[in-house]
Amino acid sequence: MASSSMEGSMPTMDEYEALLSTTDVELLKRAWRSEKAAPEILRYDFDLVGRVTEQLQLMEETVEEKSTSGADPLSLSLYQMDLDRTLFLLRSYLRIRIQKIEKYMFHIRKSDELWNRLSKGEKDFASRCIDDLKQHLEESVLSKLPENYQSVEKQSVISEEDDMVPEPRLDTFVLCRSKEYLSGIQLEDGPVDDRSKLFEMEPGVLYFICYKSIKPLVESGKIDLL
Repeated sequence: MASSSMEGSMPTMDEYEALLSTTDVELLKRAWRSEKAAPEILRYDFDLVGRVTEQLQLMEETVEEKSTSGADPLSLSLYQMDLDRTLFLLRSYLRIRIQKIEKYMFHIRKSDELWNRLSKGEKDFASRCIDDLKQHLEESVLSKLPENYQSVEKQSVISEEDDMVPEPRLDTFVLCRSKEYLSGIQLEDGPVDDRSKLFEMEPGVLYFICYKSIKPLVESGKIDLL
């Protein structure tokens, strides 16, 4: 009897595929929100983008098939809405990353950690942007300046750091939500054993907090940015 009840509650293949699709769309939405809110570029989600791309191809084939087979217009409209929504999320996710690469390309390129967060296509794009910008600046501006001021990354040869390279503001405050109970979050610079500077987060509760304080937790996926 119990077996019959369990079999009756088992989802069909179509329901299972729909659940997987919905889950990936929700994961993409979370990745999009976090990327949009984070001041720095986050790690490119290869697996998620790959799955969503495959689902988009299947959805496009389904819409095309239904449009040529005389399917119910309402059903076809719903399929098209799902397709458009997922396409928007994916394109927006990739567009936000491209904008960050354009803004912080030199900063990203000089850091192995940040560089390895990019996809192969993004690395190719960043390399082309850097080469093109360097060539443009050298031809239009830098070549006309004294030799000590012809660096793309430094104001002059006496600069100890790359003071012409824009960097993301990691001390920006962000709205976030934890997926689990978290403790020992250090809000300010100082000794870890200073309990007055440690913070706790409850799951599902919204917090407005300095990005730098939760940066490792965002990267590990324990915290979503909103």
